[in-house]
Amino acid sequence: MSFINRLSSSCALMILAASLAICAPTAQAQSAAATTGTASAAAANSVAPAAVSNALPDITPAGGPTVQANPYGLKAIISHGDLVSRSVLVLLMLMSLGSWYIIVTKLFEQRKLLAESSKVGAGSTFWESSSVAQASEGLAAEGAFRYIAETALEATHKHSGVLAQVDLSTWLATSLDEAGEEVEHRLQKGLGFLATVGSTSPFVGLFGTVWGILNALTSIGMAGQASIDKVAGPVGEALIMTAIGLAVAVPAVLGYNWLVGRNGNALHYVNSFRAKLRTTLLATTATTRT
Repeated sequence: MSFINRLSSSCALMILAASLAICAPTAQAQSAAATTGTASAAAANSVAPAAVSNALPDITPAGGPTVQANPYGLKAIISHGDLVSRSVLVLLMLMSLGSWYIIVTKLFEQRKLLAESSKVGAGSTFWESSSVAQASEGLAAEGAFRYIAETALEATHKHSGVLAQVDLSTWLATSLDEAGEEVEHRLQKGLGFLATVGSTSPFVGLFGTVWGILNALTSIGMAGQASIDKVAGPVGEALIMTAIGLAVAVPAVLGYNWLVGRNGNALHYVNSFRAKLRTTLLATTATTRT
């Protein structure tokens, strides 16, 4: 029995030693694998942000967005246009300046005449004066109403010689008609230029557009490039001429119609003054002769 017990103990010890010998390398391998996995994961985590940072584009603005200059426009026409294009631009500019000059000057002239009309209207101090000569001195020196009054006075004083054979009423009416026509001529001076500009400047701009498109298409054909960026730019640049022509024509037409309407209003006061002045002078002359 003792021998068997010893043999059993020896076998148990041998089995324990063998199991320890087998388990030790496995534990070391598992520990090494765990250490390797932890190191790999750490390396992967350290590499991943760098890869992501390298993959993402740099979206940080450096000095704000860059604005690309427009290579086409009015400046390009002036700098790169030929003699015809520049001549059309100069002509349209002169038309525009002339139109605005006439509109402004005629506006001030009409305002001056309409302001003077209140001095010769019914119930004004002009008709309360002792004589027409005295009343005319209160009017503007170069005004239309003073010019008409002085013309009428001159006609009554120079009714002698051959003119004495003409009836005073007829002679005075003729002189006043001539004075009224002179005033009307002054008011309408310059309106013909506005009418001309309003009717011709769109066609001048259209001519510049046609000429610009012709040059653009010729240049594109010689270069052999017909892409949209090569065609749209020069053609759109040429169309600016039409826009400029319309910009010149519209103020001229509106100004012409506006000034014509105001001229009609001013001439109404002029004609009314002429009729009253003729009647007054005829009555005064008849009283003096009597």
